[in-house]
Amino acid sequence: MEGSIVFAVAIIFFAIIIISKGVKIVSQSDLYVVERLGKFNKVLHGGFHIIIPVVDRVRAILTSREQLVDIEKQSVITKDNVNISIDGIVFCKVDDAVQATYNVINFKDAIANLAMTTLRAEIGGMDLDDTLSNRETLNAKLQTELGSAATNWGIKVTRVEIADISVPPSIEKAMNMQMEAEREKRAIQTRAEAQKEAQIREAEAFKQSEILKAEAIERMANAKRYEQEQLAAGQQEAMRLINISMMENEKAAEFLLAKDRIVAFKALAESSSTDKMILPYDVTSMIGSTSVLGDAFFKGVSNGNSNNA
Repeated sequence: MEGSIVFAVAIIFFAIIIISKGVKIVSQSDLYVVERLGKFNKVLHGGFHIIIPVVDRVRAILTSREQLVDIEKQSVITKDNVNISIDGIVFCKVDDAVQATYNVINFKDAIANLAMTTLRAEIGGMDLDDTLSNRETLNAKLQTELGSAATNWGIKVTRVEIADISVPPSIEKAMNMQMEAEREKRAIQTRAEAQKEAQIREAEAFKQSEILKAEAIERMANAKRYEQEQLAAGQQEAMRLINISMMENEKAAEFLLAKDRIVAFKALAESSSTDKMILPYDVTSMIGSTSVLGDAFFKGVSNGNSNNA
């Protein structure tokens, strides 16, 4: 009786162990590769699964999350024979769990070794300046090369980052001197450009000022000319009106002359000078005629004396 109980307990315990071996609870980010009798059967994704104990077994447990693969620091010679040290990081994730399990022993080691080989080949074809200044180009080339090879392993390379590039101290010193000279050159060029721009602005301002002065002078000349033209036109119009008035009224001219004589006589009368003589208009005409006859007479006498001589 006791033997039967022990046997039953043993059977139950064995059944519990077998059942526990057949129950698999897979995390959301994990991938279980299951084999049946040594041959691939299926891939278990996140959730509750039951497999056949003893017959089925989990061959590999992979993660679907992005993983990091370090590229160890190594010495690389550039195209211009400069020995530099470089390292980096490869970001990848399992895209096909079956290929990642059966096509490569350890995909991380394979990617790391391939990355170092590819890095040597790429940098060997680049100058030091290109290597230092074109990291993005180098990262893109590495990602392309690694991605092409990793596809056969069921791995997707999402990106590659060059972490650090170290150059020998002598090269670093020379580069610092070169960068300092380049910065000084750019500063000189910047100052020269600024001075040039200032001179151009000053010349433009002077030119604009001269143009404004010339325009102001021209406007003043035009205004003066306009004033003179208007004054002349006014005088001409006044003379025209006077002529018309004189033609319409013959005594108007005599009236104006008489008015001017009155003003002149008044000024003479008010003057304190004693050496003045007032002659009638007819007398002044006779004096003018007498002066003309006198000039003719004296001229004739002078010519006669010349002939006698």
